[in-house]
Amino acid sequence: MNRESLAASERLVSPAYVRQGYEARRSHEHLVRLLLEKVPRSRSPLRRARPPVCGVWSPSLLRQGKCPEDGWDESTLELFLHELAIMDSNNFLGNCGVGEREGRVASALVARRHYRFIHGIGRSGDISAVQPKAAGSSLLNKITNSLVLDIIKLAGVHTVANCFVVPMATGMSLTLCFLTLRHKRPKAKYIIWPRIDQKSCFKSMITAGFEPVVIENILEGDELRTDLKAVEAKVQELGPDYILCVHSTTSCFAPRVPDRLEELAVICANYGIPHIVNNAYGVQSSKCMHLIQQGARIGRIDAFVQSLDKNFMVPVGGAIIAGFNDSFIQEISKMYPGRASASPSLDVLITLLSLGARGYKKLLKERKEMFSYLSKELKKLSETYNERLLHTPHNPISLAVTLKTLDEHCDKAVTQLGSMLFTRQVSGARVVPLGSVQTVSGYTFRGFMSHTNNYPCAYLNAASAIGMKMQDVDLFIKRLDKCLKTVRKEQNKEGDVSGIDSFSKTVHVDIGEMALKLDNVLSDTYQDASS
Repeated sequence: MNRESLAASERLVSPAYVRQGYEARRSHEHLVRLLLEKVPRSRSPLRRARPPVCGVWSPSLLRQGKCPEDGWDESTLELFLHELAIMDSNNFLGNCGVGEREGRVASALVARRHYRFIHGIGRSGDISAVQPKAAGSSLLNKITNSLVLDIIKLAGVHTVANCFVVPMATGMSLTLCFLTLRHKRPKAKYIIWPRIDQKSCFKSMITAGFEPVVIENILEGDELRTDLKAVEAKVQELGPDYILCVHSTTSCFAPRVPDRLEELAVICANYGIPHIVNNAYGVQSSKCMHLIQQGARIGRIDAFVQSLDKNFMVPVGGAIIAGFNDSFIQEISKMYPGRASASPSLDVLITLLSLGARGYKKLLKERKEMFSYLSKELKKLSETYNERLLHTPHNPISLAVTLKTLDEHCDKAVTQLGSMLFTRQVSGARVVPLGSVQTVSGYTFRGFMSHTNNYPCAYLNAASAIGMKMQDVDLFIKRLDKCLKTVRKEQNKEGDVSGIDSFSKTVHVDIGEMALKLDNVLSDTYQDASS
C-alpha cells in the first residue's frame, strides 16, 4: 500500500489507526529491505527492475548475502513471497500471453501450493540466468543461492566461492558435475571411487558415461578407511589424463568413515586431477565441513554436493552444488539443460528465513548433543545383550552396534531384526548381515551395505541427523530392546526344539542298536541249541 492509498484510507478510518497500521507494515518491510541489501549485487538486467508500488525494495539493492540472524514470522514471509510473485508476468493484471509457456495453471490449489511462482528458475541455457518475464522468481533464485552460500560458510567451509540450488537430488547433481568435467578432460574414461555402498552415487558415474574404478577400503580397528596407497597406485597405473576425477565421500554409514579428504586433495593437486566430493548430509556436521575446508586449503577440491532434504529438512528433490572456483560452478550451472523447478529453492528459502542463522546453528548444536546421547544409550543397550558399540570416532553422524550373537545362529535372525524394527515404525535403522551380494549397473559387490567384501560381523546402524529429538532416541532404544528380546526368545525356543529333536533321534538310535544286539544274541542262542 503506497502513500496515496494510505491517504485515501484516512478518509475512511481514523488517521491515527491508519498510521499505526502503516508503521506495523513498515516493520515487516524493514526485514525484507535488510535481506535484499545483503544479497550480492547482480550483473544482470534484474537490478534495473522497477520496485513494486508498496516500496519494500531498497534502492541500494543487493550487497554481501547473509541469512537473517533471527527467523521471520509467517506473516512477514507470506508478505515477502506474495510481493515477489506479483513481479512475475503470469500474475500481472491484464497480462496477455500468447506463447507456449505463459505460467498457465489449471488448478487453483496447485497455484496456491507454489505461491503462484509458476515460471520456474533459469532459462534454457543456464539455471542461474534471469528470466525477463519472471523477475520475482529470478529474485527468489538469487536470494536463495545467497542465503545457502552464507549457511555453508557458517557451517564451516569459510572460503567457498559460489553455489547454486539445483532441483535434482544428490546423485543426479553429481552426474551434472561429471558431465561438466567431460569437456575439460576429453581423454578421460575413469572415475576413481573409494567404495561406499550406496547406489545413487555409484550410478551417478555410470549415468555420466564413465567407468568407476572401485578402491576397496582398509580396516583399521573397527573403522573402514580410505586406502590412499591404492588410490595413488591406480592413478599411476591408469595415467592422470585418463582419469576424469576422484569421487570421494564425507557423510556415510558407520563403520565406514569419511574419506581422508585432505590426503586425497593433495594427491589430486599433485597429479592435476579434479576432485568431486559427495557431501550428501555433511553440512550438518562440523567435522565433514572442516574436512572439505582443509582439503581445499592444502590440495584440490573442485566441487562438493549436498542434499537439501538431509541438511535443511525440506521435501526430497533438491541439492546444492558448491565450490571454490566461481567460474567452474558457473560452468556447472550452464550445463543444466532447460529451465528448472523453483520448488526446492522456494522450500529452502522459506525454511532458512523461518529459522534464521541463529535457529540453524541451534539445530546443529542439538544434533551434536543427540549424537552423544544416542551413542551413550546404544552402548548401554548393546552391553546388555553381550554386543558392543563399534568404535568409529571418525564418523560424526552414524553409529553401529554389533549383532554377533544373532549372526552366530543364522543370517535369518539378523534380517528378522530389521523387519521387526520396520514393522514397529522404526525408520532409518539399517541391519547389515554378512555376505550379502548385490549387482549394481553390472558391477557385483560382495558384502554389499558393509562397504567391504568381508566385514568381521553383522551390525545395526543408527544415525543422529539434524532435527532428531531426545524422545526419538528414547523411543528407538525402547523398541530396539523389545525386538532384541523377542529375537532372543525365538532363538532359545528353536534351540530347545533342536535339542529335543536331537535327543529323540539319539534315543531311537540307541533302542535300535539294543534291539539289533538282542536279536543277534537270541539268534546265537537258537543256533547253539540246535547244534
